[in-house]
Amino acid sequence: MLATLHRAVALGVTLIDTADSYGPHVSESLIADALFPYPDTLVIATKGGFEHPGPDVWRVNGRPDHLREALDGSLRRLRLDRIDLYHLHRIDPHVPEEDQFGFLQEAQRAGKIRYVGLSEVSVSEIERARRFFDVAAVQNRYNLVNREWDAVVDYCTREGIVFLPWAPLQQGDMRSGAKAMMKRLTGRAPRQATLARVAAQHRATRAQIALAWLLARSPMMVPIPGTSVEHHLVENIAAAAIALSREEQAALSELN
Repeated sequence: MLATLHRAVALGVTLIDTADSYGPHVSESLIADALFPYPDTLVIATKGGFEHPGPDVWRVNGRPDHLREALDGSLRRLRLDRIDLYHLHRIDPHVPEEDQFGFLQEAQRAGKIRYVGLSEVSVSEIERARRFFDVAAVQNRYNLVNREWDAVVDYCTREGIVFLPWAPLQQGDMRSGAKAMMKRLTGRAPRQATLARVAAQHRATRAQIALAWLLARSPMMVPIPGTSVEHHLVENIAAAAIALSREEQAALSELN
């Protein structure tokens, strides 16, 4: 993983996304071990508000005291005085939104956060958060076959908000455990045939085409395919050079 982080920066990656709950705490520490002092061009994005107390156990915690502890822990592990992009990992339904948004507003004013983001949110939730701070980025699950958040992508595109789709290759989510990459993307015969045809035309893998489709979906789209393997990293980055035709983009869009 350390080698993969070094290779990512060497290949020109300028955004690394993580969270305090990944590990927990392990991911942030690894990033600092590998890359500190960070290049001026590198943005480290992390998240707080989603606890990971045990295997396959995830718990939303948006209490301001926990968010304060989480943010300070991330600053310490990443060896930073300010987080460039800090996401509220989930909005806690058991804590008033104004308490959660108010904490982020306070932390930004205190200089601990440069830009604020949200994760797994609707358009109405984004709009309520914008009463407290500018929402710089939204991170929702979104990919070629899971388009629950189409309206959020369109909203972010109109409003100039960065959209970071997590699980862009349809991996299993953190609540159900990791599934084989691309399992659903290639599950149905018509979907598999279309992906295979477009991939062959570009001499690319199906995963690369799925990422290229995301990049073509919106100019505000920044996919974050996670990997600890160098050859997957290289493959994912190469997807940015694939230019899909309008016909290919339309054909892929019909696979949902």
